[in-house]
Amino acid sequence: MTIPQMEPWLGEEEATAVNDYMRSGGWLMEHDKSRQFESLIADYTGASHCIVTVNGTVSLTLAALACDVKAGDEVIVPNYTMIATANSAYLFGASPVFVDVEPETLCLDINKAEAAVTTKTRAIMLVTANGRYPKAGVEAFVDLADRHGLVLIEDAAQSLGSRYPDGRHMGRVGKVGSFSFSVPRVITTGQGGYLITDDGEVAERLRKLKDFGRIAGGNDTHQSVGYNFKFTDLQACVGIEQMKKLQQRVERKKQILLRYRQALGAIESVTFFEQDLVNTTPWFIDILCERRADLQGHLKKVGIGSRVMYPPINRQEAYQRAGHHPVSELVGMKGLWLPSSSQLTDQQIEMVCDSIAEFYN
Repeated sequence: MTIPQMEPWLGEEEATAVNDYMRSGGWLMEHDKSRQFESLIADYTGASHCIVTVNGTVSLTLAALACDVKAGDEVIVPNYTMIATANSAYLFGASPVFVDVEPETLCLDINKAEAAVTTKTRAIMLVTANGRYPKAGVEAFVDLADRHGLVLIEDAAQSLGSRYPDGRHMGRVGKVGSFSFSVPRVITTGQGGYLITDDGEVAERLRKLKDFGRIAGGNDTHQSVGYNFKFTDLQACVGIEQMKKLQQRVERKKQILLRYRQALGAIESVTFFEQDLVNTTPWFIDILCERRADLQGHLKKVGIGSRVMYPPINRQEAYQRAGHHPVSELVGMKGLWLPSSSQLTDQQIEMVCDSIAEFYN
């Protein structure tokens, strides 16, 4: 039996929805189905506005632009995150400033973030890593942003189905929250991203920015420069069906992490990060482990997939920035994602854990 680290979960419902749409005379472009999809996301998260777009990297870029972040500005980003967080700012000429993360949650370290603020800093991108919130509390970042006149943008790409202890869905505390629908997410549309906000003015800017700066759809009058970052109704057909399955998958993800913790908790060479399973949902099962490469090789031999966690961005060839960031460097050496698909069975989890225990014993 082969157990992949991750695979999408698409069923007959998605296939039927796409087939029905293709036979209905739909134009494929962003239209009524996309509006329906946005409405479902807004209802689920409690946000006043949802704007779908092409992917989660572009959604972060749009968020920054809609909040008046400009070329030359500095944007604080965690040194542990998918590189898209940094690239989204770099795309329009802003400068990402890398800051280390908390060892318990892999979210931004509040003290190190404040120490990185300069006169050029314009925004903080708070990544809720694997659906987790910072141990310092999200309000500490709201306060930090307020005291320095900064924009707080939530990169919640991994956080659909996760909430803060006060009940607000992640992505709703900052000025705008950005999410991803790429293939490994809890639900997917293949590619795709979306933004949520309770600020009507920001929402209007986002809608114009992603549609060439048009004053309204279906005309060619432009008040500002914009881009073609629109979604498609074909993707929305898939997304609408995936949304119907979201809550079931959220609960299953929590069960999967619990089973891993119970089975591997006694192995000293394996360490889990903190996860509030009352309020938050793990996207991937992430651990720190000893002899990572050897463990991966052992798992591969028995058909079990795994994936190295993100290396520290400042050390990647793409950026090559000086700095010592102990937590993100540790994750770069020992971080591993275990099989994490929502459709993972209890039997498969047991096989994975038995193989890990065999390796360390």
